[in-house]
Amino acid sequence: MSQIGPHVREEGFLASLEMTDSRNATLDAQCRVCVEARVAKRFLLEISVQTVEAAQAAERGGTDRIELCADLSVGGLTPPRGLLRAARAAVRMPIFSMIRPRAGDFVYSAPEFEEMKRAIDVAKESGMNGVVLGILREDRSVDVDRTRELVERARPLPVTFHRAFDECTDFQQSLEDVIRTGAARILTSGGAKSALEGASILRNLVQLAGERIVILPGAGNSAENIAEVVRRTAAREFHSGLSGVLPYSSRDFARFEAEVGKLARALAEEEKKLENRKEKMGKF
Repeated sequence: MSQIGPHVREEGFLASLEMTDSRNATLDAQCRVCVEARVAKRFLLEISVQTVEAAQAAERGGTDRIELCADLSVGGLTPPRGLLRAARAAVRMPIFSMIRPRAGDFVYSAPEFEEMKRAIDVAKESGMNGVVLGILREDRSVDVDRTRELVERARPLPVTFHRAFDECTDFQQSLEDVIRTGAARILTSGGAKSALEGASILRNLVQLAGERIVILPGAGNSAENIAEVVRRTAAREFHSGLSGVLPYSSRDFARFEAEVGKLARALAEEEKKLENRKEKMGKF
């Protein structure tokens, strides 16, 4: 999901830290795919796409999971049923569907909220493995009650709370609020233009989250910088749309596949380095 919000001052955040039926059976099986992928690898790569062709290219390139959206140029919107079904038929990778009724802010009306509920139902019926969503209040805090309602409606699919999180004014409180909703992960850049720029905040979020929720750094991740993002955030899952390499409107799927491959290999290399370091430490 592309950047969609203003920054939150890092100094204040760091200071606050110091204060401190058959369908269900099918869905359950699909969710286990996500879990097994994570167990098999220390690091996991998610790629956002808006076409079936891009989803296929991302799979060939080595992504572990796909975030499927419409109109990534505005941060991603709910994909239509036809796209969901076509993508599900075309790839074997886990697919998470964006649930976002419109561009702009994340304060939704009652009709928009009902639309989000229906979109979750469509995602489940279409064989998605998870959904991605986020709702805020007028004061830019997490709308816990309505988000929790959507999380419950999505079950057994996991929910990612998307970069609406970066609009929040208090990251520590917002982290706890999202955890209360039952969401499985938070996609965030730490309030910065890129995950690399927000690395210090992301690292502290990872530490605060522990095993309670997954922090998924996103924005600006590429083969060129992923090693530093890994080292500086201590995260285990990473998100990219590769918009810094190719525009979302690009139809050059061969190049997209190649760029996903480069990113996946760079991430695998960091995983290998980490395992080697652990082995060396174990000898002493």
